[in-house]
Amino acid sequence: MLWLIALPLGVALVYLAARYGRFRSWLEPVLSIAVALGLSAAFLIWLSESTPDEVPAPEPTRPATGLTAADIMLENLTFERNQSQRSYRVQGTVSNTSGFTLEYFRLTVTLEDCPKAPCEQIGDDTALILLRVPGGEARPFETFLTFPFRNGEAPTAPKWTYRVSEVRGAAAR
Repeated sequence: MLWLIALPLGVALVYLAARYGRFRSWLEPVLSIAVALGLSAAFLIWLSESTPDEVPAPEPTRPATGLTAADIMLENLTFERNQSQRSYRVQGTVSNTSGFTLEYFRLTVTLEDCPKAPCEQIGDDTALILLRVPGGEARPFETFLTFPFRNGEAPTAPKWTYRVSEVRGAAAR
């Protein structure tokens, strides 16, 4: 797009320089200086782009894809009401059956009240468990969950359904 402006301007300058000698004597030094400045600027830009100022960052390593939710076993889960009526403390043991080190997992728990059939779903909550468990080992964990029911309407026969919804691991070291 710049050439649409430069082309007519260049033609006009050439016409005026050919037609008027006084204009030519003024135009030659101005154009010489402008060309020299333009070439200097282009050289400096080329020089700064060809030598990087900083060392490029290394490519991030991709996490090991071998760890799945099926490799994580939850055992001995207990749910006990906390000081708040809607909050529960969850304790248990997580076992890693893979050859990768578990870095964290998300535990999704659904609470239902089942005093009679059919059960009434109260809600679900997901907790992020930051726990490093090497492959083939088990570790205890503890977290807190909160469910949306009104004060005084706590479940009389709670039923807990849980699953591991996300895992993140790294290659064994």
